[in-house]
Amino acid sequence: MGSPRKFRKKFSVPSHPWRKSRIDRENKIVEHYGLNKKREIWKADSALRRVLRQAKKLIATETEQSVKEKKQLLDRLMKYNLLREKSSLDDVLSLKTEDFLDRRLQTFVLRNNLAKTIRQARQLIVHGHIAVNGVKTTIPSYMVMRDDEDKITYIRKSSFSKADHPEIIKIKQKMIEAIKQKEDKIKEDKSGETGKKEEMKRKEDKQEKIKKEKRKEIKKEKKETKEGNKK
Repeated sequence: MGSPRKFRKKFSVPSHPWRKSRIDRENKIVEHYGLNKKREIWKADSALRRVLRQAKKLIATETEQSVKEKKQLLDRLMKYNLLREKSSLDDVLSLKTEDFLDRRLQTFVLRNNLAKTIRQARQLIVHGHIAVNGVKTTIPSYMVMRDDEDKITYIRKSSFSKADHPEIIKIKQKMIEAIKQKEDKIKEDKSGETGKKEEMKRKEDKQEKIKKEKRKEIKKEKKETKEGNKK
């Protein structure tokens, strides 16, 4: 019997544990993405560092093997919709930690209106209510592939799959309110733009009126000067 497999850490902790700027940033990310521990941020940070390290290495080398690895890296990132098609290694260098956190199943459950809040999204996943492409998934940090974005649903046996479930009714009401708020904001923006245009037109008309009055005064002065010279 061989020795048991040693599982290595998939992340590295911050080198400065009490740096205020980093703590503030992490607190905002935890709140926004509904994370349970900051360890989940460090995992995303480590995944980003690995990708950036590989991209920089491939940019610096031009061999047959590097070309192959470059294609594999870009294909993998495009598979998870971290990059658009026809992207280059330069685009890889612009990736951020938030780009990886956006691919989490927890984020997609909220984005697809299967939960009211990001915390509820986590609860639904952990309690086994969510399926990806027909397969029950209980890992909130599961990375969603591009092809599976529209295949995130409630499992058939889940009470949430029933249209008359109280929580589903609340979620639908929240969706309607969000759509209404969006429409109201668009109307306000349009009315604001209309108001600005009207204000600009009033100012322009006023300036034009002042110019006309000045022209009349100048003509009058010239006329009076000519009459004075004749006398």
